[in-house]
Amino acid sequence: MSLENMVIPQHVAVILDGNGRWAEKHGVPRAMGHKAGCETLEKMVRAASDAGLKYFTVYGFSTENWKRSQEEVGALMQLFRFYMVRLLKIASANNVRVRMIGDKTRFASDIIKGIDDLVEGTRDNTGMTFVIAINYGGRDEIVRAARKLVNAYRQSGKDAECIGEEEFASFLDTADIPDPDLMIRTSGELRLSNYLLWQLAYSEFYVTDCLWPDFNKEELEKAILAYNKRERRFGGRV
Repeated sequence: MSLENMVIPQHVAVILDGNGRWAEKHGVPRAMGHKAGCETLEKMVRAASDAGLKYFTVYGFSTENWKRSQEEVGALMQLFRFYMVRLLKIASANNVRVRMIGDKTRFASDIIKGIDDLVEGTRDNTGMTFVIAINYGGRDEIVRAARKLVNAYRQSGKDAECIGEEEFASFLDTADIPDPDLMIRTSGELRLSNYLLWQLAYSEFYVTDCLWPDFNKEELEKAILAYNKRERRFGGRV
């Protein structure tokens, strides 16, 4: 499939779902499913950049994921430690800038340092911006933004009547990132799972039964093709 003559969405957000089901399907531990998902993510950073995306956002770890078993959470933390180092190399090789959204304060100090090193180490790259949502929840983000806005208005003495959508959005984690044009969810689930609740208000949704570890360049191209067939009711026609 060729993307020639297609409109490439500026920003694609993904809920990368199905690692556990992939592991069950292949008769391996859930941790192996998450490892396979990380390997797919590496490939998709390159594929998204090559496709011409300007922003590629993925749901890496939600605020609800802490409720999983201690063993599974521990395995995910180890994967973070390993793949943050690999992502720095991949991002640097592909001129990709990495951003993190969410509340990193709950992570261990070495993981926080790894996040900071990844972001700082790619800050000057000029290609696609790869946004990773970790310890992220849409409601949590909105609550944190509201707290920051209230504190800012208390200190400045501004009138709350001045608050509009743009003003509020400036306090979100994604303040300087355009809203997604297209949201992709793998594994066939039909829910947002507390992902980018503010930002996805006018996004096109694409759901595929493909499990995340099996997602690839061709699946991304299918999603972009479907996006091109939509009649956009916000911001004009695709």
